[in-house]
Amino acid sequence: MASIATRTGDDGTTSLLYGQRVSKDHPQIEAVGAFDELNAAIGFAKTTCPDAPRRAALEQIQHDLVALMGELACAESDRERYEASRFQRIDAAALGRIDAAIATLESQSLRFDGWATPGANLHGSALDLARTVARRAERRLVSLPAGGRTVRPLVAQYTNRIADLLWLLARQAEQP
Repeated sequence: MASIATRTGDDGTTSLLYGQRVSKDHPQIEAVGAFDELNAAIGFAKTTCPDAPRRAALEQIQHDLVALMGELACAESDRERYEASRFQRIDAAALGRIDAAIATLESQSLRFDGWATPGANLHGSALDLARTVARRAERRLVSLPAGGRTVRPLVAQYTNRIADLLWLLARQAEQP
C-alpha cells in the first residue's frame, strides 16, 4: 500500500483535481476544505441521531457533498473536462430532496423563540454546529467567482438550503 504521506505538499502547495498545483490557501482549496469540515460535522450529527431515516438522509447529504467537493476541486480551465467526466455532480434531484425535507419540517409547526440558543441536547447541538460550518462553506463558495472560478447556481442553492435544513433539524431535535 502506498503511503498517504506523498510529501508533495511540503512546499505549501496541493493539487486540484486534474493535477494543477496551487497554494494550500488558494480560494478553491479553502472552499473544498470548508465543505470537508461540513461533511465531518454532518457525520458527527449523524452519529448522535437516534432516528434511522434521518441518519440515512444525513448520509445522503454527505454523499452529495463529496460530489460537490469534486466539482470545486477542479480548476476553471478544466471545467469542461470535468463536465464531460463520469464524476457525480449536484443535480436538481439533490436540491429537490433538500427542499422536500425543508417543506416537511416547516409543516410540523416547530416551536422556537427568535434566535436559537444551541445546547438543548447533543443531537440538536451537533446539527447547529453543522449548520454554522455550512454557512462558512457557503461564504467560501460565494467568494470563488471574484477569483475567476465559476460556480453553478444549483451548487449555491444547494449549499444555502443545507444550512436551512440543518437549522430546522436542530429545532426539531430540541422539541420536547
